[in-house]
Amino acid sequence: MSITTPLTELLGIRHPILSAPMDTIAGIRLTRAVSEAGGFGILGGGYGDRARLQVEAAELKGFAPFGIGFITWSLAKQPELLDIALEARPQAVMLSFGDPAPFAPRIKASGARLICQVQSEDMAKQALDAGAEILIAQGTEAGGHGASRTTVDIVPAIVDLAAGRVPVVAAGGIADGRGLAAMMMLGASGVLVGTRFYASVEANGAEEAKQRIRNADANDTVRGVVPDWSRKLFWPAPFTARTLVNTLIKTWTGREIELLQRADEIAKDYAAAKLAGDFEIAAVFAGEAVGLIHDIPPAAEIVERIASEAEQLLAGRRNSISSFPSPLVGEGGADAIRAR
Repeated sequence: MSITTPLTELLGIRHPILSAPMDTIAGIRLTRAVSEAGGFGILGGGYGDRARLQVEAAELKGFAPFGIGFITWSLAKQPELLDIALEARPQAVMLSFGDPAPFAPRIKASGARLICQVQSEDMAKQALDAGAEILIAQGTEAGGHGASRTTVDIVPAIVDLAAGRVPVVAAGGIADGRGLAAMMMLGASGVLVGTRFYASVEANGAEEAKQRIRNADANDTVRGVVPDWSRKLFWPAPFTARTLVNTLIKTWTGREIELLQRADEIAKDYAAAKLAGDFEIAAVFAGEAVGLIHDIPPAAEIVERIASEAEQLLAGRRNSISSFPSPLVGEGGADAIRAR
């Protein structure tokens, strides 16, 4: 069985599951593993490590399907990164944070699909105007950078705005088939999954970081500016970063002004901690879905679990709707959900 949606048809994949382009965490191994399992793996372009991108993009050339994702501001600073990415012939390029318009024409001219991650209706309108073919509606539950609206709020809002013109993919707090099924009931065509894939065999993260995700619950994450300011990174409003709570977070939350005053010293300590794998100081970027994560399996197993769980739930929902007609279902009824 597989779930067929506008997203799977557009990207030519079996399962409506995309892996998030998590900076260096989403490397070649994770990208390949997700795609080979029937999802859509996206290589992390992150802040723009040119040497790494050259090597990894070249190794993916000829492999299909896959995408490459960037923080849009990194392309503004290093436009040659897009040339490196497009040379690898990805099936899609994902842009997050910032105006995609300067880069959209080149992406689309290459034959790659343009995926844009958004956190509000205004951002979605900007992306659609630039020619986005897939929208990622990201909720605040997501790990890493994001804004303040919840996934269950932002997803239907962006679905309504898109009005069927492009597929909408849900992101934030999704780690199992229940999340995929729930987002599809809200109108999404699939999900973008980050933290669950971070805690996988193929992710590039340190084993200690993966174990911290495995052992955490949703109360162990927080969204704020401390992890960025400790690295002398200053993201514009409304974006903050969600990470696991650690000693760094406990020490500086509420003391952000002092942190800024000691920025050089703290940034030096942070860099040393990251190099040493000290995650009481270095951040583990993870979302509220940590409470649903209890193991570190191969990525293919994660894809299959999410897909099969969602298929069963959606099939059950379809049968339930068929047995108990509701005026909310409409003429399409349960056939609007196509589980095959």
